[in-house]
Order: sequence, then C-alpha cells, then structure tokens
Amino acid sequence: MVTWKMKCSTCCLLAYRSDHNETRKLNCSERMMWKYSPDSDPALRIYPVNLGDEGNYTCEIASSAGNFLFFFSLTVIVPPTVTLTCDKSRVAVCQASAGKPAADIFWIPSSNHSTEEEVHHPNGTVTTVSYIDWVNSALPSATCLVTHPATNQTLSLDLS
Repeated sequence: MVTWKMKCSTCCLLAYRSDHNETRKLNCSERMMWKYSPDSDPALRIYPVNLGDEGNYTCEIASSAGNFLFFFSLTVIVPPTVTLTCDKSRVAVCQASAGKPAADIFWIPSSNHSTEEEVHHPNGTVTTVSYIDWVNSALPSATCLVTHPATNQTLSLDLS
C-alpha cells in the first residue's frame, strides 16, 4: 500500500492498494496524480504546479518488507516577468515582476546611483524595481541584468 498525504488544510490523500489494484483520491486537485503506474513507481506528479502546492508532503509505503515513511518539502520557484523602460527625464527602470524568490537587478556598467525597491505580494511573489538616472551619462544605452534561480535575463535600452 502506498499513500501520499499533502499538507493539511483540506488534507489531500492519494492512495494505492496493490492487493486490490485500487486507487483512491480524497480532496486532491485533478493536477495531483501518479507519475506512472503506482504499482511500478509510486511517484507523485503535480502538473501544472502552482504556488498553492508549496509545502510538506509525506509518502507512506507498507509492504511485506516493512513500513516506510518519507518526507518531502516542495518549494515553488516562479520566474519574474522582466521589463526595461526609460522615461522622458532619462530615468531607466528595470522591473522584475512577481518572481519567487525576489530577483536581483544589476546595471551594466555598474553604478552607485541606482535605487531599488521591493513589493511583496500576498501570494508570496516579489516585484523588484531598480531605477537609474542617466541624465548626466554619455552612455548611449542602459543595460540591466536580472538574476533569479529560474532565469537570468539581460535587457538593453537605447537612450539616444
């Protein structure tokens, strides 16, 4: 017998009993299923995964070899949406929206005159915004580098 238990708010239970070739699903999303056939590989598949799936999972296996308990912690990483704009006063704005965890923003060439702010959203994502004033710069373009565990992006903007 194999049982997956997801974190308890409404407690999802996904179970398979091999002696009856029977599967059960209780309070689980339709996105939660067996990755393969549970009799050959009892791996859990969540597709597509979303932020609400983040948390702790337990797999219990009872067999003739004994009882086994495995614990897993799922962390969901969300890549940010990245934009680079410039206003009429030559302030370049690089924005990494709704990422999890927060993205880091760097300017190329590097500058000590940038300011950065973060907005934390209720769903756990973060928008990072960096501003740099190019008024007194002779450089023809602004380039921002956004680093994040899910993606690295470089955007350039012509300032001429």
